Amino acid sequence: MLTIKVNKGLHGSSGDMELDVDLEIKENDFIAISGESGSGKTTLLRIIAGLEEANGEIIVGEEEWLKEKNSLAIQKRNIGFVFQDYALFNNMSVEKNLLYVKKDKELANHLMEIAGILELKDRMPTMLSGGQKQRVSLCRALMNRPKLLIMDEPLSALDPSIRLKLRDAIFRLHKEFKMTTIMVTHDTSEIYSLANRVIVMENGKVINSGTPKEVFSTGETEGVISMQGEVLDIVEKDNDYMAIVCVQQQIIEVLLKEDEKKSIKVGECVELITKRFSTSIKKY
Repeated sequence: MLTIKVNKGLHGSSGDMELDVDLEIKENDFIAISGESGSGKTTLLRIIAGLEEANGEIIVGEEEWLKEKNSLAIQKRNIGFVFQDYALFNNMSVEKNLLYVKKDKELANHLMEIAGILELKDRMPTMLSGGQKQRVSLCRALMNRPKLLIMDEPLSALDPSIRLKLRDAIFRLHKEFKMTTIMVTHDTSEIYSLANRVIVMENGKVINSGTPKEVFSTGETEGVISMQGEVLDIVEKDNDYMAIVCVQQQIIEVLLKEDEKKSIKVGECVELITKRFSTSIKKY
């Protein structure tokens, strides 16, 4: 169990505000933190990591990482970081970037294989694409087998196709290493695909929490609308098939007709056309 009860004065996008968060996160959960820019998401991550001071307490299992103003040193927290800037050593190969953290070639090779970068182990970071660099950063963050993995919008700067591959790698590593993961993201498709719980912040406070479906579902769509979105999943429900579509940060469930079942695939961009309470879906 991860217990977070922290407060800190901040200057947010709307002026001065108080970060005031009281959360309990279960072991092995994948938590997504969402909210507008300036709501306190990244500051909360930095406090958990020990990179910023705050009042309150952070307890991981039986370890006290923060108690009032007594803070456990960063290097003593069993934690992995993945941020937007890859922070790789450009004078070291991919493999050496990992081994710098821990001299364990077997683990390094295993991580690189899962992330799909084993064949790049001898390359220098300057020879890698953004997606490849982020996968190296992810593998390096796991070299100490952390109890807690923290990621701050790790996929935001990547192309859609690369995001999908890295998203799959993140999920596989989260499951295999049985760690607790907290990721800040604005992307509803990432939240739906990865997280079992989403926390929405506004002005330093948690304003909503629940499963992605509970937090983002729109319910029934009315009127006549044409919208574009991404197919996140196709699920069977009462002998019918439903497409789960992300449209402008919202989740919409669409009942698939017979011809749509064959033509619509997960990951595709689609157009939803709603008229008189009936929604059709087609490739965009």
